[in-house]
Amino acid sequence: MVMKNENPYLLLTPGPLSTTPSVKRVMLRDWCTWDDDYNVGVVQVIREKLVRLATANPANYTAVLMQGSGTFSVESVIGSAIPEEGKLLVLANGAYGQRLAKIADRLRIPLRVEDSGETSPPDVAALERTLREDPDITHVALVHGETTTGMLNPLTEVAAAVKAAGRVLIVDAMCTFGGVPLDVDQLGIDFIISSANKCIQGVPGFGFIVAQRDALAAIEGRARSLSLDLFDQWKTMEEGKGKWRYTSPTHTVRAFAQALAELEDEGGIEARFQRYTQNQKVLSEGMAELGFRGLLPAATQSPIITAFHFPDSPDFEFKRFYALLKERGFVIYPGKVTDLNTFRIGTIGDVDEKAIENLLKAIKECRYWV
Repeated sequence: MVMKNENPYLLLTPGPLSTTPSVKRVMLRDWCTWDDDYNVGVVQVIREKLVRLATANPANYTAVLMQGSGTFSVESVIGSAIPEEGKLLVLANGAYGQRLAKIADRLRIPLRVEDSGETSPPDVAALERTLREDPDITHVALVHGETTTGMLNPLTEVAAAVKAAGRVLIVDAMCTFGGVPLDVDQLGIDFIISSANKCIQGVPGFGFIVAQRDALAAIEGRARSLSLDLFDQWKTMEEGKGKWRYTSPTHTVRAFAQALAELEDEGGIEARFQRYTQNQKVLSEGMAELGFRGLLPAATQSPIITAFHFPDSPDFEFKRFYALLKERGFVIYPGKVTDLNTFRIGTIGDVDEKAIENLLKAIKECRYWV
C-alpha cells in the first residue's frame, strides 16, 4: 500500500521520485563502512537481491554497486567493458541514448550511432543489417525506457538480434529496472544498469550494474578511469564481502535496502508494474478528457513517464502551469523533445491511482488558458 507522503508536493518525475516515509526514516542512523553489519548485512544482501530481481537464473550473474548518479554507472560500463580494439553501436532515440554516445565519444571509443528519431523505436531490421555489414562492432547499447518521450524500446527484439550476431549487449534500464518485468539471462543481456532512485524507489546516491559473470570477468584491465573501474569495484566487493573501494553512500544504501524490502512487500516487480501501468492509464485517459494530446501511441508508451503536447493555445505558458500545479502539491517535468513543445508527467514512485486522480483535478483547476 502506498503510504501518506510527508513532502509539500508529490514528485511526478522519473527519478528522483517520491519515496515512502519509511525509506526516508531509515537514513536517520549512521553506518560504519568497515563493519560487517553494513558490508555483509546490508550491501551483500542488496547485491543478492538485485540479481534475483534481474533473472530467474541467478548463478550466471552478479551485481556491482557504484557511487554517483546513474550516469556514473553507465560510464563505468562503457569505459570498462569495451576494449581498445572494440567498437560500440548505440541505438539512440532520445536524449539518454545520445548520452551513451557522448560518453563513448568523450572516452575516444570507436562509435557508431543509429538514431531512429525521438518518436520512433529502433529499427531492428536496420540493426541486423548493420551488424552483418560492420564486423568491427563488438558491443551494442540501448536505453530500455527512453524518458525523453516515455517510450519503451523493443528490448526483446533488439536483444535477439544482438545475441544472434554474437555481440555484447549493454542495456541502460535506468527507469525500468524493478518496475518493468524482464529476465537478463533469457534475453542474453551482458550488462544492465540502473539507479537507486528509480523504480525500486530509493533515494539518489548510487547506481548498480547486474552483469553476466563471464562478461564481467573478461574486462579486467580495460577501464579508462580509476574511480569508475567496474572490474575493480566488483573484485573488491567480491573479496571484501560487500566492501566498496572508496567511501560508500551509507545512508542511501540503507534506504535502498528498505526500498527493496518494500518492493517485496508490494508483491515484487509484476505487482509494481501493474500499479505503474494503472497509474499511467488513469493519467492518459484523464488528460485526454481534459483536452491534452499524448505524444506517443499506446503501443510504445511506457508506464514510467508520459509526454503531452502543449495545449493549442497562445496563452499557455509551461512555467505558469508548473507553478500553479506546484502550489497544489504536484511537481511535473518540462519536455525534452527537440522539435516539439511538450511536458512530461511521471507515474512511478510512492504514487497510486488516487494520487493521479487528485493530480487530474488540480490540472483541471489550473487550465487558465481555456
